[in-house]
Amino acid sequence: MPEATLRFYAHLNDFLTPSRRQFEFFHRFDGAPAIKDMIESLGVPHTEVALILVNSQTVDFTYNVQTGDRISVYPPFENLNHTSDLQPAVDGDFRFVADVHLGRLAAYLRMLGFDTLFPEDYRDEELARISSEEGRILLTRDRGLLKRSIVKRGYFVRAIDPWEQLEELIKRFDLFDLLAKVQRCTGCNGLLQDVAKADVADRLLPSTLQYYNEFRQCEDCGKVYWRGSHYEQIDAFIARVCRNRG
Repeated sequence: MPEATLRFYAHLNDFLTPSRRQFEFFHRFDGAPAIKDMIESLGVPHTEVALILVNSQTVDFTYNVQTGDRISVYPPFENLNHTSDLQPAVDGDFRFVADVHLGRLAAYLRMLGFDTLFPEDYRDEELARISSEEGRILLTRDRGLLKRSIVKRGYFVRAIDPWEQLEELIKRFDLFDLLAKVQRCTGCNGLLQDVAKADVADRLLPSTLQYYNEFRQCEDCGKVYWRGSHYEQIDAFIARVCRNRG
């Protein structure tokens, strides 16, 4: 039976069985499968792969694996002297769509100003379609969703805690210089605009009217925001992640 040698690098090992992590290993296969199919059969979504070397030569996902091939698979941002077109260029367009399990993360991304869709009632095929047609980065903890062929930009979120998920994304996509405090509505993703206190006074509790003077309002759903505890949380978070930027 044909056999190839594979080695996965850095956090791609998160997707492998323990016996295959951080080691070169042999893998038997039938026929001449596309390398994308082989990589995903081992558990690694194609959206996590930025570079594939076969016998020290760069290949794309359509390459058909041959017996005796030595395959090295790398994630994005590895310091390598090779170029690859496996992942589309982001070019500062950090717009996201999150699956149903990442609602809190979606809200936090919106608080930081990132255009993030969170369609709670959408099926996997609809999430994949939105990601593909709108060029959004699909965020999920479902590896199968990221393996759908139409998904070009996606990321498997490792952390469980929403604040840790947010920090993970900031580091993964180097979003440090794009963080903005409370620019979008956490409920509907609409942009927030400054609004006069008098214009929203009838919608506020007496204690809010007494202690706060600056307000913002969602231009889509009308929800009103002020500098409450959520501001303090996001201030503290931004300060911490920026201190740990290195």
